[in-house]
Amino acid sequence: MDVVEVVPRFEQYAFTFGGVAPLMRIRPGTALRVWSDDAFCGALQKPTDLSAEKVDLRFVNPQTGPFHVEGAEPGDTLALHFVAMEPARDWGASAAIPFFGGLTSTDRTATLQEPLPDTTWIYELDRAANTVTFAARHSELQVALPVAPMLGTVGVAPPGGEVRSSLVPERFGGNMDSPQMRPGTTCFLGVNVEGALFSIGDGHYRQGEGEACGTAVEGAMTTTLVVELVKGGAPLWPRLEDDTHWMTVGSSRPLEDAWRIGQVELVRWFGELYGLHPMDAYQLLSQITEVPIANVVDANYSTVVKARKSLLPRAAAYDGLHDDLRRRAASLL
Repeated sequence: MDVVEVVPRFEQYAFTFGGVAPLMRIRPGTALRVWSDDAFCGALQKPTDLSAEKVDLRFVNPQTGPFHVEGAEPGDTLALHFVAMEPARDWGASAAIPFFGGLTSTDRTATLQEPLPDTTWIYELDRAANTVTFAARHSELQVALPVAPMLGTVGVAPPGGEVRSSLVPERFGGNMDSPQMRPGTTCFLGVNVEGALFSIGDGHYRQGEGEACGTAVEGAMTTTLVVELVKGGAPLWPRLEDDTHWMTVGSSRPLEDAWRIGQVELVRWFGELYGLHPMDAYQLLSQITEVPIANVVDANYSTVVKARKSLLPRAAAYDGLHDDLRRRAASLL
């Protein structure tokens, strides 16, 4: 399988989903190797670089794309199978940004408190050990953490001509910040506009569930993926499949509404996978789901609702497309 290499220039970055002309047209079945910049566009490179001084909030979460998928029409299903994610720099950056994060005052959680200190941490990458090192700013503690690459943002253009910031997760995908968006995962997204116009970015060298401070170990990433198209069958919300789980993502505020969306979407999917009545799917999923929080810091919060395949009869989504893509992807590793 041939691989199309894509390395955008800064002026080609997209900072929204929707409202951007396609970077490239591709056919279903195309394999891409895509470079994407970190969430800060490389502005934070040492601990003395502060977000208030270095980061232009008009230009954060740069996306590589959008890609126009030939033949994609509203109501279709776009499948993105992630084959590999490789750190593209030898360091990643994380930051506590004033009035942003899960444990500080924000514009929506308004208090009279001052913001937490503007602070930057740089994580050095050890490629041989496959670790990034946390170095405390106020003590001597250092901890080598395993690299666990993921993408914070994966999405298509929204419906109705909407243009949404690349900081927002919604039913089109976007800034979901789920550690489940990693190599070996297939993401299914409903197509809203001709060509789908999907973009990816916001590489994380690792991230805890919830992304509590608002930023992961943000890093430039080289992502290899295979793009496929299913005619019809568009899910209302993002669906994920890997070798072990069926997963759905809900994004909203408050957090319980994100949870509800993910639960309802998995009930719908189990109706398709197993022919279950919604009440039976509701009951079954009440006993088996795992629900990691993806993020509690973005414009909307995101939760992932997971059902372990080993607990269930064998089923095939989209005619077994995940397994087919996994086999095709093996030639790219």
